[in-house]
Amino acid sequence: MLKLIPATDRYHATPTNWLSSYYLLSYADYNDPDNEHFGPLRAFNDATIQGKGGYPQQPRSEMEIVTLVLDGELQHDDTVGNRGTIKKGDAQRITAGTGLAHAEMNATDTPTHIYQIWLLPSQSGLAPCYEQKDVNLFDASNKLVPIASGQKVLEDLLYINSNSTIYWCNLDADETVRFKTFPIRNTFIYVLEGHIFVNGLDVGTSDQLRATDEHVLEIQATADARFVLLDLPVSPANY
Repeated sequence: MLKLIPATDRYHATPTNWLSSYYLLSYADYNDPDNEHFGPLRAFNDATIQGKGGYPQQPRSEMEIVTLVLDGELQHDDTVGNRGTIKKGDAQRITAGTGLAHAEMNATDTPTHIYQIWLLPSQSGLAPCYEQKDVNLFDASNKLVPIASGQKVLEDLLYINSNSTIYWCNLDADETVRFKTFPIRNTFIYVLEGHIFVNGLDVGTSDQLRATDEHVLEIQATADARFVLLDLPVSPANY
């Protein structure tokens, strides 16, 4: 089953002088009991952080947090001694585990655009840790490129404590990719730009698609497109 959620149905958080953010699932002041999670996917925020703005230090625990930088750069600092700067095309992973506090700041004068993805962990009580990687989000064309995963068949990726995989795809117009899935898996797609057809369903810029009980997803671009795809377990026993 395919469920299309158009861009206009996203929750637009109250803007501040430094942040404009869209929440795709319940988060902060957005509370929808029917949209609290999709499998282990607990939050997906599409955020633009203005220059000299950012998230002050905030406590986190028992969550896997992956950040993809789509434009600009972001400085990370946390209470367990990790510091780093992630730039356009980079990805960052935080295992909050037993607890840490972290800040994410845009120290430049220009906006930074990010996707921040929260996943419920497959194992609790882990020590908090941090990893960042230049994953070249915008380099590979016409294939699904794994960025972060807890599935051990995939190597040299950001490791997440979740039986999930995050893919990125830059798909040229008229090109097609196939994604094989299973009824015990869910698939979540969010389009950064362009238009794609997924098993015949039109999915445009900032639209999201949630697929359940499917076997194959045929994804064709009708215009040059960039999108993120999440492969997620259905059952909490498999998170």
